[in-house]
Amino acid sequence: MTQAERQKLIDQYADGYNEVIRGLEGIPTDKLTAHPIPGKWSAAEIIHHLADSEMNSALRLRRLLAEDNPLIVGYDQDLYANLFRYNERDIAPALESLRSSRATTVQIIEQMTEADWQRKGTHSEAGEYGTEIWLKTYAAHAHDHAAQIRRLREALS
Repeated sequence: MTQAERQKLIDQYADGYNEVIRGLEGIPTDKLTAHPIPGKWSAAEIIHHLADSEMNSALRLRRLLAEDNPLIVGYDQDLYANLFRYNERDIAPALESLRSSRATTVQIIEQMTEADWQRKGTHSEAGEYGTEIWLKTYAAHAHDHAAQIRRLREALS
C-alpha cells in the first residue's frame, strides 16, 4: 500500500463517526428501532453494533502493535445484538463510544511508523491479519453502516 493510499484510508477512518451522524440526520427518535427493511437491523442496532465493533477494533490495532503475532479473535455480531439488547438501549452512549474510540485510535495511527504498518497477527476466522488489513476493514466499516442507515431512512419515508 502506498503512503497516499494509506492516507486516504486514514482520512476515511477519521471521518467515520461524522459519516454516521450524517446518516442519522432526519430519522425521528421514535423510528430508530424500526425495521422498515425485513431482516435488516434497525438504526439503533447498527449504532450499538458500531460501538461494540469499534471497541473491538481499537483493541485489535493495539494488540497488533504491542504483541508479536497476536491472535485476533472474531465475535458473533448477531449474538451481541441479541444479548446486549441493541434495540432497547439509548444510542447516545454508543455514539460517544464510537466517537471517542475513533478519536483515540486516530492519535495512535498518526504516530505509526512504516514498521508498524507491516505488523501482522492471525485472525481466528480470516487467517493472516495485519495493520494494513485492519485499516482497510475499519476505514470502510462506519461508512458502510452509514449507507445502511440512509437506506433505512429512505424506507421509513
